[in-house]
Amino acid sequence: MNELLSITTSPWIWLVAVILFTIKKGIYFVPQNRGYVIYTMGKYSGTLGAGLNFIIPFVQSVAADRNLKEQSLDIASQSAITRDNITLEIDGILFMKVIDAAAATNNITDYKMAVIQLATTTMRNAIGSMELDECFQNRDVINANILKAMTEATQPWGVMVTRYEIRDITPPQSIKEDMEKQMTAEREKRSVILTAEGVKTAAITQAEGLKQARVLDAEAAKSEQVLAAEAEKEKRMLEAQGKAEAIRLVAEAEAKAIQVIGEQAITPEGKKAVELTLAQEAIKAHAAIAREGSVILTDGNTGDNIANTVAQAIAVSSSLKLAE
Repeated sequence: MNELLSITTSPWIWLVAVILFTIKKGIYFVPQNRGYVIYTMGKYSGTLGAGLNFIIPFVQSVAADRNLKEQSLDIASQSAITRDNITLEIDGILFMKVIDAAAATNNITDYKMAVIQLATTTMRNAIGSMELDECFQNRDVINANILKAMTEATQPWGVMVTRYEIRDITPPQSIKEDMEKQMTAEREKRSVILTAEGVKTAAITQAEGLKQARVLDAEAAKSEQVLAAEAEKEKRMLEAQGKAEAIRLVAEAEAKAIQVIGEQAITPEGKKAVELTLAQEAIKAHAAIAREGSVILTDGNTGDNIANTVAQAIAVSSSLKLAE
């Protein structure tokens, strides 16, 4: 017991304890994404980064431990009045990070509270510059305006606002009812327009179909007429060619006959045959004239001529038979 008491009262033991305590006060292991703000004799002297760091015990101290990670802050529901005097309840969420631990400690008392208050005020100003319909239609514009204004205002605080999003916009109940009625009317209007467009499209399609059918029928009829005309043309050409061929053949036959007659007519027998033929034709002509009328005018020698012609024909015929 006496030995233990003597050990605890030994000055060396206390000296070692003081030294260990001093060393512990001078060594700091700073985690990743943290910033320790150091004051020397009550004055800012630096910021400790991640890793092993040393300070002067009892002279220097850690004034603040700042989180350098991106953080999210809820913006509670706030009332805002639009340009057309409609009161809206709006809440949002804000994302920010500390980029300068010293500024976030030395230039602002509570940077989180300051950022929230600034976001609320900026949001009200942005809503006040728009009408109700614009607030619902242009959320991205509102978010961009708030983000821009806050980026400029929070820069001296060592804080950077990375993103702002409006979560909900709640209008008064009466405005909700009016909006629902308007939406119902818009839906009915769109339904009527779509129905009318459908009827119009169907009518146009039907008319186009009828038009195409008529065009096809006309083209088919035209084609039939063209084919019929071509067939008739071919028929007439064939008939003309046939007639021309027949005329050619008849002409060739007549020419052949005339040639043969001419060749035979230069012989004595041919001459007699020609005289016989002429005599026969003369007799036929006189007979035809006699049948056509009851009175026949002659030159007085007609009878002699006929008789002579008959006599000549008989003589020629007899000579031909004797020649045979």
